[in-house]
Amino acid sequence: QVPLVESGGGLVQAGGSLRLSCAASGRTFSAYAMGWFRQAPGKEREFVARIGGLGGMTSYGDFVKGRFTISREYAKNAVYLQMNSLKPEDTAVYYCAAAARGYEWNYWGQGTQVTVSS
Repeated sequence: QVPLVESGGGLVQAGGSLRLSCAASGRTFSAYAMGWFRQAPGKEREFVARIGGLGGMTSYGDFVKGRFTISREYAKNAVYLQMNSLKPEDTAVYYCAAAARGYEWNYWGQGTQVTVSS
């Protein structure tokens, strides 16, 4: 089972913003790390952001440079990705993931498309 569902993707112009949401069901993920990944056509899957379970320590891919912010709402079993100053190279399918241990990503959503036009 993949009990994660992403939403919030869409088409935006360069410089615009989007807020992605990931809703979890079937189990409580408060003790899990949660992360965002992306994959563009012809490219490898790329790490975007991670937020730890319980304490919520965050980390980001090098390309983010302060543009993206990951957050979570434990009571709603949800995680978010605020994306600002979007660039065409941000175009990809964005996936939510959950890790029971460290960076072992055990659960994945189906993805939401983000398209940034120039």
